[in-house]
Amino acid sequence: MLLLFTQHPSYIYYTVVLIMSRKYKIRDQEKLYFVTFTVIDWLDVFIRDEYRTIVVNSIHYCQQNKGLEVYGYCIMTSHIHLIIGSKGTHKIEGIIRDLKSFTSRHIRKAMESMDEVHESRRTWMLKRMYTAGKYNPNNKDFQFWQQHSHPIELSSNEMIDQRLEYIHLNPVAAGFVDTPEAWVYSSARDYAGVAKGYVELIYI
Repeated sequence: MLLLFTQHPSYIYYTVVLIMSRKYKIRDQEKLYFVTFTVIDWLDVFIRDEYRTIVVNSIHYCQQNKGLEVYGYCIMTSHIHLIIGSKGTHKIEGIIRDLKSFTSRHIRKAMESMDEVHESRRTWMLKRMYTAGKYNPNNKDFQFWQQHSHPIELSSNEMIDQRLEYIHLNPVAAGFVDTPEAWVYSSARDYAGVAKGYVELIYI
């Protein structure tokens, strides 16, 4: 591999893309996966309950109608972490696609329906999302989420525990709260026995 890079520098990008595509790919529908949905430009959209509620409702819908199983989650200000699985006939990649598509459409509608008094960031956020969609051939005219969700297969109990801890510590690392269970939009509260959270969980 090193010899290949030395002799053919143009192959480096192809090799990296190939490795990444293999790493971030759902191969086994019976395994659990760690996924991250990130807003374009890391915009802090989820500081408002209106937008967080759309995400929660979409998760509920996918749980009830598409076989989505949620084992852990955390809704941060600009991104969402999930540990998920699937039961039934719906594939995980299809659930992810539908979840991102639904939330994108409905958050867009919510933003467009607000005035500047209720959402002072409305104009510039929508402008950036329309611009991102315009220059991304995978979208028609609007882009809310970054393109990839980077699903990582959790093939061992150790990996599951590590990712769950990482998810729960996210708000602490960001300096938002002092303890994981203090962050309301997180499964840390469920696992700590503090309170039942917004999303129905399957405990690991």
